[in-house]
Amino acid sequence: MSHHLLLFWIMFRAALLSTTGTGNLPIVHQDLLSRGWATDRQFAESLAIGQISPGPTGLWVISLGYFVGGLRGAALTLVAIALPPLLVLVLVHGLYRRWSYHPAIQGFVRGLGLAVAGVFVIVLTGIMNTAGWNSTNLIITLGAIGLGAMRRVPVLVVLVLAAIVGIALF
Repeated sequence: MSHHLLLFWIMFRAALLSTTGTGNLPIVHQDLLSRGWATDRQFAESLAIGQISPGPTGLWVISLGYFVGGLRGAALTLVAIALPPLLVLVLVHGLYRRWSYHPAIQGFVRGLGLAVAGVFVIVLTGIMNTAGWNSTNLIITLGAIGLGAMRRVPVLVVLVLAAIVGIALF
């Protein structure tokens, strides 16, 4: 049992101290190799599984947790890598609920919204540069933006409708 608790701690600490999908690789690699719990081959296989699997690349550690501790190791690893962002969200949410009325916080949230809109425009421009600036793509883009701006249509529905229209028009 202490083996599994230590595995949880290693994965939790690695997730807490890293910021990207493979940012925790050096920490996990050092800790698991020094204990003889994993091999370089298992790391390579886990990274390959993480690359070919859908979802974020940081989920490669779940397959490594499986290699090290079976299903229990995979489950503990999943909980360990999900806890740090969840704790940050709980903390930020609590602070926001307490201070949301303050003008500086309201200004920060408005500024953050503008920053997200700017990133959206940059990503949209990149997608349109790749797909092409033709009338069909512009119609799909403007329709998706319009549906999204209404805030009554779920994002998944907007994506599915855009895909259907794109398939039908091409």
